Amino acid sequence: MTKPAATGSSRDRLEACLARIADPAGEGHRAMIRLYTEGARAAADAADARARLGLGLGPLDGRIISIKDLFDIPGEATTAGSKLLRDAAPATVEAPAIARLRAAGAVIIGKTNMTEFAFSGVGINPHYGTPGNPADRSRIPGGSSSGGAVSVADGMAEITIGSDTGGSTRIPAALCGIVGLKPSQYRVPTTGAFPLSFSLDSIGPMASTVTDCAIADAVMAGEMLAPLPAVSLNGLRLGVPRGLLLDNLDAAVARGFDAALAVLGKSGVSLSDQPLDLLAPMLEATGKGPFAAIEAAHIHRDWFESRAADFDPLVRGRIERGRTIPAMDYVFAQRRRAELIRAMDARLTDLDALVLPTTAITAPKIADLANDETAFTTANLLLLRNPSMANFFDLCAISLPLPVSGLPVGIMLVTRNGHDHRLLRMAAAVQTALCA
Repeated sequence: MTKPAATGSSRDRLEACLARIADPAGEGHRAMIRLYTEGARAAADAADARARLGLGLGPLDGRIISIKDLFDIPGEATTAGSKLLRDAAPATVEAPAIARLRAAGAVIIGKTNMTEFAFSGVGINPHYGTPGNPADRSRIPGGSSSGGAVSVADGMAEITIGSDTGGSTRIPAALCGIVGLKPSQYRVPTTGAFPLSFSLDSIGPMASTVTDCAIADAVMAGEMLAPLPAVSLNGLRLGVPRGLLLDNLDAAVARGFDAALAVLGKSGVSLSDQPLDLLAPMLEATGKGPFAAIEAAHIHRDWFESRAADFDPLVRGRIERGRTIPAMDYVFAQRRRAELIRAMDARLTDLDALVLPTTAITAPKIADLANDETAFTTANLLLLRNPSMANFFDLCAISLPLPVSGLPVGIMLVTRNGHDHRLLRMAAAVQTALCA
């Protein structure tokens, strides 16, 4: 269900979030890496003072926001979920995306846990602990923005900011029952965010509602805040990508997706099957090694020579693969990707969006994956398969929670690069219809 809009003073809501974080029976000690308690209280008090004077800075003013542990904050090391960086030199400049949030009155409550160096969709972290899924604490939260999704779903923050390289906002959003946005890559500056893949990284929000995601996205993109105009579902053209992206679905995912399609069809949405034959050349282009592995091998080359044993073994193995890929294969993949991006954009011109399950599976148990590399790899591939398509083709996408019983399931809308505003308007209408 969609949570109501924030009510009450910013300070009162902040204190409620801090209480949730401090609850010894909760996940605050695993979801949050660092707290900014006193700074957040000062920011909340300032927002309340502005509100009393009628001088509010807009809809983000006084909202409680957590940020992923890969954004630079002056005076502290950016650890990116790794023990390798605990003693790194402190940042001197704040990440632009975070600076824009502060300027809009956001109350930054703390940094959230993540997969080490953002390199998996599972969310397991052996260094700082793995926050349990809000629906079942024995299960993974999804990654890599794991702690952020848990912080919102558990009421430790109202909005959280993550990164998305192959689904890292949308996967945990789907598994934790909230909304996760991957904007067009160019919209939000990635400067000051520890990179995984220069080619694929993007910065996006997670929240309980599409509206909150839209507000945070606009602020980080440096846009004027404006209401989210309503879109009618009647006549909306959504393509269902039959084939690979609908294969091997968990029974719960298949049921939830089919039920969602039925609701959308009754709401007047025009649904059409789309074979998406561009997926095969995408897999061929990256067959020698994914961009994230190759580019991560470059980013971590010095540490790999001296401190390879300090990496999470599940992350280290993926980076090691990137170290073996010849430069000529990487160049081929980049040039081929540029061709395929243009082809996919042309393919989507007759559709408003694609609609598909965000992930093929619901959240597996932490214990089943943490010490079993084969099980981890299988689950990671199934979690990344659907959302990573949007990153490769440089599209924008959003995951919405489905009103299902049991473990959370997400449905994803994907559309053309640069059509973010249209995507958000459609998503708001779809979320309303699904939760009616």
